[in-house]
Amino acid sequence: MNIFVTLILAMAVIIVMLRRRYPIGPAILAGGIFIWLFQTHDLSNFWTAAWQTATKQRTYDLLLALYFVMCLEIELRTSGTLDGMIAALQRLFSSKKIVLAIMPAFLGLLPSLGGARFSAPIVEITSNGSDVTVEEKATINFWFRHIFEYANPINPGMIVACSIAMIPISSYIMHIGWLSFISLALGWLFCLQTLKIGKHTDVERSPKEIRKNIADVALSLAPVIINFILVVAFDFGAASSMGLVAIGMIFLLRCTCRVVNVKNVFLGAIDKKMILNILCILYFIQLLTVTGTLDAVVKAFQASSLPVPAVIACVSLVIGILTGLSQGHAAIVLPVVAAVAPGDLSLIGVAMVFGIAGQMITPTHVCLTVTLDYFKADFFKTLRPVVVMEILLLAIFTAKTLFFG
Repeated sequence: MNIFVTLILAMAVIIVMLRRRYPIGPAILAGGIFIWLFQTHDLSNFWTAAWQTATKQRTYDLLLALYFVMCLEIELRTSGTLDGMIAALQRLFSSKKIVLAIMPAFLGLLPSLGGARFSAPIVEITSNGSDVTVEEKATINFWFRHIFEYANPINPGMIVACSIAMIPISSYIMHIGWLSFISLALGWLFCLQTLKIGKHTDVERSPKEIRKNIADVALSLAPVIINFILVVAFDFGAASSMGLVAIGMIFLLRCTCRVVNVKNVFLGAIDKKMILNILCILYFIQLLTVTGTLDAVVKAFQASSLPVPAVIACVSLVIGILTGLSQGHAAIVLPVVAAVAPGDLSLIGVAMVFGIAGQMITPTHVCLTVTLDYFKADFFKTLRPVVVMEILLLAIFTAKTLFFG
């Protein structure tokens, strides 16, 4: 069967299952099994994918990173630190909309796998007492967390892309970094502008309360900053850095008279549903690899008569949708770009921007999975404005590339 027919039918299977309220992980895995059946139906490939998923370091890195992120969220929430930080931010910004935008965006600077789970409670607390729907909260958390995909120098996809293409990260950011401002503007227009959420009503606070709020902000931001330093300066992995931070925060909170129940932290962070969803997604990606589906997509586009930029755009979009990982589409597509046009920033920009668009509109994106899981939001209602914003962003980028290079 033609590779694109197979993919379309597999996506149809996933969509039907999601419509019928099946969990996102099993729905995606069903699509992967469908692809396996029609591409190879070779049991050895089926078990090879399972074995690789079970033995890859990425699997445990992701699961442990998510686990420690949830540990950290429980620590900050149950100690009252998270509430204190929100109160302090609301004193600084009278508009709750600004807080809803800046916190996911700031936390998104840290390349923590599944880090959307950390910003989700902040969005939840900030929007309390308003008529904001769970889908609107989920969209805000998911979109604003990723506005710096085009300008964050420690974004894994950016690092992989620049390494393969052998170009400086600074040149890459100069070329497409402006899209982060476009993302911010689109997010404000579609997610926040018409949101029915009141302004924060300030109340008199004692100097002691103000000092506590300042300490809460420092304690809430400390994990992000320390994690950033561990990842960038000391080359720690996501799981090890988040683990150190989560464990260290217990002692730090105790030193500041904010006691947390250690047993509740480490047991409460075990989310069986999320673990199942993540394993299914990782298995799906591995099935695509061992069945040769990803290679077949690239080869099919290379054999077409489309212009090279159009081919790269289409391949990147499809691979982004299939993998949901920035480093995934970069690792697959950038070698093709580097071979076709070495050092061509325009073509590299096309590959990355369309790949990011793909990963933003797919259920295989881990941040979307954990966001939907936290807010218990509907997949389609959450993703609808994201798709519209991505179409507009791609249209703006395409117009700029065509007319100005």
